[in-house]
Amino acid sequence: MGQSRPRSWRKTAFQFLVSQCVTLFGSTLVQMAIVWYVTLNTASGAWVAAFSVCSYLPQFLLSFAGGVFADRYSRKWLIAGADAAIAAVTLLMILVIPHIRETETLLSALLLISALRSAGAGIQTPAVSAVIPSLVPETELMRFNGLNAAMQSLVNFAAPAAAGTLLTVSSLRLTMGIDVLTAVVGIGMVLGIRIPGNDERKCLSAWEDLKMGIGCVRSHWEVGNLLTVYGLFTILCVPAGFLAGLLVSRVYGDDYWYLTAVELVGFAGMVAGGLLMSVWGGCSNRRTTLAAALGVFGAMAAGMGIVKSFVLYLLLMGLYGVALTAVQTAVTTMVQEGTPAAVQGRVFGLMSSVYSGCLPLGMAVFGPLADLIPLQGIMIFSGAALLAFAFLVYDGGNGRHRERRRG
Repeated sequence: MGQSRPRSWRKTAFQFLVSQCVTLFGSTLVQMAIVWYVTLNTASGAWVAAFSVCSYLPQFLLSFAGGVFADRYSRKWLIAGADAAIAAVTLLMILVIPHIRETETLLSALLLISALRSAGAGIQTPAVSAVIPSLVPETELMRFNGLNAAMQSLVNFAAPAAAGTLLTVSSLRLTMGIDVLTAVVGIGMVLGIRIPGNDERKCLSAWEDLKMGIGCVRSHWEVGNLLTVYGLFTILCVPAGFLAGLLVSRVYGDDYWYLTAVELVGFAGMVAGGLLMSVWGGCSNRRTTLAAALGVFGAMAAGMGIVKSFVLYLLLMGLYGVALTAVQTAVTTMVQEGTPAAVQGRVFGLMSSVYSGCLPLGMAVFGPLADLIPLQGIMIFSGAALLAFAFLVYDGGNGRHRERRRG
């Protein structure tokens, strides 16, 4: 796969990775700033829920179509174009805000901006995922994906802290302006990279391309199973991950120190997991890596529902973060390795839709459920289910290996 790449592929791949981290920082900064602005100025659960839906639903609806575009057109220009469109929408909002007098009007405008930004991410994300295998040799994919995960975890940790600081000392407009600046920097870096073409197949209609992408997933049993595992994993990681703050406030105390410590340790674990995968590179049998990561993840989730010591809870949360990144890195690498280059955009578009659809679904199921039964029990259940999935993933891989040997 990567035999024809120039020796400078590491530099090119790293530049691409940095460019995406720069734009991710700006996007996450604005996303968090908008949500916090709405939270502080309305104290309304309905408004916060509406912004959460607008941050995920358009991306969910458009990601698969974005994957079709990534297989038909220049991925470089799709990435740069989506970034430019998001930046233009954000800049327009910056110019309009001073002329909006009514709070309801401002909130509605921010809601529209969030939806448009999410739509842009739906077009961009599949193209980004499909570019990586074209820049990195197959033997180095796991390591590079691990490094990518570590850098993105750092960005996701730094951006909320920066958003809070900027909203405290300045304004929402200035915070949004930083996203425009990071977009300009990121676009400049992407345009300076030589990204291999994708043959720009246009002989079929977009609808036929869409059906071909679904057919590819159905015909590639391994890829279809990976997306199923990824979707179930995304749903089951909600109790111990996204509801961690709720558990801590109920069990250990609602001081900001407790909540901050959990966030810090969780992100530190995710960064450590990415660095581990970038150095280690995983087992030669990818399914073993995925099964081990799922097993550790499930055990940590169940453990966090059992322990009573906050220090021990933090230790488990750190390991949970390591395993989370390991699972995501293993799934991404296996999909990259198991998908033909001509349809990778569509497959990653579907993968993006799986994530942006299953995460809100998990929140919709486990969030209200946590008000009816103890959250610790939900976490133990989700951890046990993940351990079962780990066994099925490992046993399924070994079963096919035994069949091939008998054959």
